[in-house]
Amino acid sequence: MVTCDCPISAASTGPTLSSLCGGGPFMLFMGLLEVFIRSQCDLEDPCNRPKPKLTQEIDNTYDFIIIGGGSGGSVVASRLSEVSDWKVLLIEAGPDEPTGAQIPSMFLNYLGSDIDYKYHTEPEKGACLSSPEKRCYWPRGKVLGGTSVVNGMMYIRGNPADYNDWEAKGNPGWKYSDVLPYFKKSEDNGHMDEVDPEYHSKGGLLPVNRFPYSPPISKAILQAAEEMGYKPTDLNGANNTGFMIAHTNNKNGIRYSMARAFLRPAAKRPNLHVLVNTTASKILIDPRTKKATGVEIVQADGFRRRINMRKEVIVSGGAVNSPQVLLLSGVGPRDELERVGIKVVHELPGVGKNLHNHVAYFINFFINDTDTRPLNWATAMEYLLFRDGLMSGTGVSSVTGKIATKYAEKPDEPDIQYYFGGFLADCAISGQVGELNSNYSRSIQIFPAYLHPRSRGYITLNSNDPLEAPKIFANYLDEEQDIKALVEGIRFAIKLAETSALKAYGIELDKTPVAACKNIPFGTQDYWECAVRHNTGAENHQAGSCKMGPARDPLAVVDHELRVHGIENVRVVDASIMPAVTSGNTNAPVVMIAEKASDHIKRAYGR
Repeated sequence: MVTCDCPISAASTGPTLSSLCGGGPFMLFMGLLEVFIRSQCDLEDPCNRPKPKLTQEIDNTYDFIIIGGGSGGSVVASRLSEVSDWKVLLIEAGPDEPTGAQIPSMFLNYLGSDIDYKYHTEPEKGACLSSPEKRCYWPRGKVLGGTSVVNGMMYIRGNPADYNDWEAKGNPGWKYSDVLPYFKKSEDNGHMDEVDPEYHSKGGLLPVNRFPYSPPISKAILQAAEEMGYKPTDLNGANNTGFMIAHTNNKNGIRYSMARAFLRPAAKRPNLHVLVNTTASKILIDPRTKKATGVEIVQADGFRRRINMRKEVIVSGGAVNSPQVLLLSGVGPRDELERVGIKVVHELPGVGKNLHNHVAYFINFFINDTDTRPLNWATAMEYLLFRDGLMSGTGVSSVTGKIATKYAEKPDEPDIQYYFGGFLADCAISGQVGELNSNYSRSIQIFPAYLHPRSRGYITLNSNDPLEAPKIFANYLDEEQDIKALVEGIRFAIKLAETSALKAYGIELDKTPVAACKNIPFGTQDYWECAVRHNTGAENHQAGSCKMGPARDPLAVVDHELRVHGIENVRVVDASIMPAVTSGNTNAPVVMIAEKASDHIKRAYGR
């Protein structure tokens, strides 16, 4: 066993591996596996790859202060600290990323843990109606690396039309030909022989690879899609319609969060400080000059202090926390600030508005398959020794596809994306290979997600307490087209399951009706609309709440260089700046946004 002097910060947060599997002997084995993984510090390179330097004693003044250590903040901190005479502070409300999150197959087990904000929307009028109090669950990463520590790792850029539309809305420099170089800048693609090199690159900080393991049914789904007229394709290349086993942010079967990819290479730089378990309570802004001067923080023990800033504050809290920070700082709609007793520093009506998200639906299918529990001694050792096998991937969840329904503006601009679920780690009790799981019927799930929602919500404060979650009004399915298009996606998924490629698995639609819709004939338009409203798939691609746009746009919060309108020395860098959410998973676009913003900042100071 290789051992090394691991910092305390390397200890796991959230569920342990042993807690994920019941049964005496196997639970003991998983506990020993956890101890071994912790002793390694890092599964890829146990002793030689430094963790980010976590700071307890911080300076009084920095050139740049970055609020939020998620995907956007990790990239900006890494890029700005490349300038050796700039002092950079990154502030993250959560802890360092846990050891176990490096294992791809465990990605669902950290949702609802202490590295998840566990947000819920306010009661919805027309969505999530079967959930308690009609609230939709919004998991968001409260950890260094943000949601890139707990997501499915899928690397999807969106459609070129997304970015062309951003520029058409008054944001010069954001058309697809302008942003493509920034996607390529960060990318280290391990499959260059399988993709169009015009759209991909090697040598960046972010590994982009397929998982080492994908179950055989993954290929059957691609064959089924081909029967439907959709050839396997690279959805990040020239063709945005079709199906693929997706590229993901993994390397050799190990998750690469944005903290791992971008902060760790910068860890030895003396000019980069990373402060965890600390909440930025507000940006300090001079009300006369409307110029930011620093940040106030609240640490885990409740201690408050102020930190000064020479150049800029960069807000990278994501679509929920970035508008929250601006509101707490006195920047936002006057009536909302005065309602919670916050002095208005600058009235900016768009803060928290334009909030939107993809919306999906879960369709269950039964299949004929060997009735065993596959996560056993053998699969665990296969991962530990070779970083391969069941634990090195996310099962059929690594498959995705995009189609254009009749509601799409153009046939080459898909408006539905498909996700799949199933074939994840199913824990054995004894750990024996082939152990039967009695009273069990294996199933897979297909999730159509509508990519171009018209419905808009908003975020506002509950109070002036920075530690209290904001109010989230998602307003899912307020617009009729959102639900109509999603039902089209459901119908295509059912047809996909009727292809010969999937019929070979004995696939059968689960016709158990949604309880609230049982009096409506199953499979009719009215049934599916009822089902979608009750069992809504509230996707986790939140965007738009600090909209990028020209000053003439009444909802714009930042300009095309992501500077907050009316406030000097503050930028927002995350998914909240998207005028409209991209057509796919949002992590890769956030990395691109942060790469582009970093260049804007460097140019602004002659670097």
